[in-house]
Amino acid sequence: MKAIRRFTVRPVLPEPLRPLSDLARNLRWSWHAETRELFQSVDPERWADADCDPVRLLGSLSPERLTELAEDRRFLRHLTTVADDLHDYVTGDRWYQTQTQTQGSGQGAELPAAIAYFSPEYGITAALPQYSGGLGILAGDHLKSASDLGVPLIGVGLMYRHGYFRQSLSRDGWQQEHYPVLDPNELPVALLKEPDGTPSQVSLALPGGRSLRARVWLAQVGRVPLLLLDSDVEENDLGERGVTDRLYGGGSEHRLLQEMLLGIGGVRAVRTYCRLTGHPAPEVFHTNEGHAGFLGLERIAELCDEGLDFDAGLEAVRAGTVFTTHTPVPAGIDRFDRELVARHFGPDAELPRIDVERVLSLGMETYPGGEPNLFNMAVMGLRLGRQANGVSLLHGQVSREMFAGLWPGFDPAEVPITSVTNGVHAPTWVAPEVLRLGARQIGAGRTEDALTVGGSDRWDVVAGIADQDIWELRRSLREQLVVEVRERLRASWRQRGAGTAELGWIDGVLDPDVLTIGFARRVPSYKRLTLMLRDRDRLLDLLLHPERPIQIVIAGKAHPADDGGKRLIQELVRFADDPRVRHRIVFLPDYGMAMAQKLYPGCDIWLNNPLRPLEACGTSGMKAALNGCLNLSVLDGWWDEWFRPDFGWAIPTADGVAGTDPDHRDDVEAAALYDLLEQRVTPRFYEHGETGLPDRWIEMVRETLTHLGPKVLAGRMVREYVERLYAPAARAHRTMNPDTARELATWKSRVRSAWHTVTVDHVETSAATAPALTAELGSTLSLRVRVGLGDLSPDDVEVQAVSGRVDSQDSITDASTVPLKAVGGPDAEGHWQFEGPLSLHRTGPYGYTVRILPAHRLLASSAEMGLVAVPSEELGEGAGVLMR
Repeated sequence: MKAIRRFTVRPVLPEPLRPLSDLARNLRWSWHAETRELFQSVDPERWADADCDPVRLLGSLSPERLTELAEDRRFLRHLTTVADDLHDYVTGDRWYQTQTQTQGSGQGAELPAAIAYFSPEYGITAALPQYSGGLGILAGDHLKSASDLGVPLIGVGLMYRHGYFRQSLSRDGWQQEHYPVLDPNELPVALLKEPDGTPSQVSLALPGGRSLRARVWLAQVGRVPLLLLDSDVEENDLGERGVTDRLYGGGSEHRLLQEMLLGIGGVRAVRTYCRLTGHPAPEVFHTNEGHAGFLGLERIAELCDEGLDFDAGLEAVRAGTVFTTHTPVPAGIDRFDRELVARHFGPDAELPRIDVERVLSLGMETYPGGEPNLFNMAVMGLRLGRQANGVSLLHGQVSREMFAGLWPGFDPAEVPITSVTNGVHAPTWVAPEVLRLGARQIGAGRTEDALTVGGSDRWDVVAGIADQDIWELRRSLREQLVVEVRERLRASWRQRGAGTAELGWIDGVLDPDVLTIGFARRVPSYKRLTLMLRDRDRLLDLLLHPERPIQIVIAGKAHPADDGGKRLIQELVRFADDPRVRHRIVFLPDYGMAMAQKLYPGCDIWLNNPLRPLEACGTSGMKAALNGCLNLSVLDGWWDEWFRPDFGWAIPTADGVAGTDPDHRDDVEAAALYDLLEQRVTPRFYEHGETGLPDRWIEMVRETLTHLGPKVLAGRMVREYVERLYAPAARAHRTMNPDTARELATWKSRVRSAWHTVTVDHVETSAATAPALTAELGSTLSLRVRVGLGDLSPDDVEVQAVSGRVDSQDSITDASTVPLKAVGGPDAEGHWQFEGPLSLHRTGPYGYTVRILPAHRLLASSAEMGLVAVPSEELGEGAGVLMR
């Protein structure tokens, strides 16, 4: 019979065991080994059956076992030690507190009191499946590292009742999706409640007089609260209850409602949390991708309620907003039809006090190359964010080029998008065996500092670890992976309909002494899951080589609507099903955090072969590197930034043929991959030196840990966010009081209105200006520029000389700028004269031009307004200066 109602019966813990509840509800256990060991000691068998989830474990214990534990003095001592450690962790000073205690007006005094961090997904632990891939795992690592460093972050997301999806395979290798119902009462979360005990709620107005309500679940991530909004409440109609059903599910309106709830409802949830707990109000709001962009509208509406107009509110909100873009392709951005957005922000829907045209102006693609009828969430994020960044150096460059249309007249290099390269949370992803080896070498405390705070000096001690210890560790991790793969492969085949009698061959799958390659990620076409299959004969030779074989473990999910990705999975699965090679290559379905934590440490090589430059960062290779796994990757994302031949290999690319013949490009790059494996990778793994060990391979492992270890840490990443983005945003937020915001908004309006009258009318130098002019290195030209400013004054602008080497098209490269000074007052025609020196400090073809930019002390950059005036082509002055 089927139950008509479902509810959760929680265990009543005896008084001595009450700290277990606090430990289970704080997700620090997911990365704190001693806490996990404590729960494992409660009942090792049930711990495994509960998938290492403390909440499920406690819910499965009998009253008799609880009574035994309550009388076990050794267990209670262990419990007290772990509980005290958690208390010290969440209340004591950490890195951030040492910065904020700095006296005077230094960096510490400028750090924000709190930061609100918004993301559509979070990968904290497999016990809280609210993630689909890299974006969510990155967000989870960001929160964990912020906790380790003591950064006062508040996370905001959605509580999806079905998560993303669980993946299995049909008999013929086609991806199957399953959506298990998640009961929040069985997850490590608790309802946020009002003082009277009722659940806190936020509410949004929808068209037609409807409402979207959501309650707020709190997940405690170490020191960091994570607020998850859940629309599955009885007060909602059926349609609204399903808004938070699935991660990245549904059509356009469904996604729009999710993003309105995340952004607008998320701000309201943060305000509620701060009211109830006394947590400092955020000074900085960080939008992790464009999905939460509507948070800026809610904050503007708050300020409008306090008396500011929209333009002043916009300036105040921008000051404290950080926007991070994660996609290198326009197709990866959520875009909505104009009319859909207008309907949901009309006078009878959400934020009626803000004119819908002002809402639309923030996201419409009203720039060269855009589609004017589409509302672009990333564009809104950039227009609402004073600070913006990509997630690797290369991705920052790609983002500046992709969004250059928002700053017409500026070279991509000047587009105000910087980069903070992603990192990974080492305590989550480093195998316990690696941690123990580090602790033996330098001590547990220094190991923890190395993994959380970073610093190359803490990683140099890896050089002292004996070759034998490294090699034995690597083989042990590989052996554990073999066991894990066989278990998962057997379960997968049973789901595919195979009987026990058919599966004897699985006992011979993989070999702990064979070079093991890992490839696991989402399966969009650009990641090229099947590139390794381009020449199947060469792959067969590699897999079955009599002396230097390889074995490959593959995992990944295709989006449920991506049949192309599913076909790639099926193609690979069918190859892996071949009896000739199925002991050497496997595909494991249902890739997630639990699998990944076994996969990264157990592989010798991490393979990454996307179409360059479509990998924004690619953090899976970072997690592998922290476990001594070497990277074999296309120079994309973080690998483009940090690759060195001392600790990995770069797969050559054929970028030039991408648009003309992608099949040819794949053939060329696959051949390069095979060449590397045949000629360089496998020989190094199997070549043993005088000690009987592959000493050259071991040295590459040591170099990986020493040089990449401190770089790939999420602790390094979060410290960069704090120092480079959060602190400046907090300063700007404090500066942008209501009067200052009104001043800046009024000034911008005046400048925009008058900019059409700004002109560069004449440029002359103290030297001849013939196109073939040759000048001496180190000499100086005197520039004199006459400009028209209309109703503006010299205080409203900066006139610059821009100079540098020129290419064959007279485009200036690697430009440097020098401001020119106004001389005297306007002439009889109302024009102004600016003068200044131009130093010729480079040899070769050299050129200069001049331009006029808006200038105000409150602008984040000279490109902020996207306004620039340059000489007309007819002026023809200042180009083609030649140096020798």
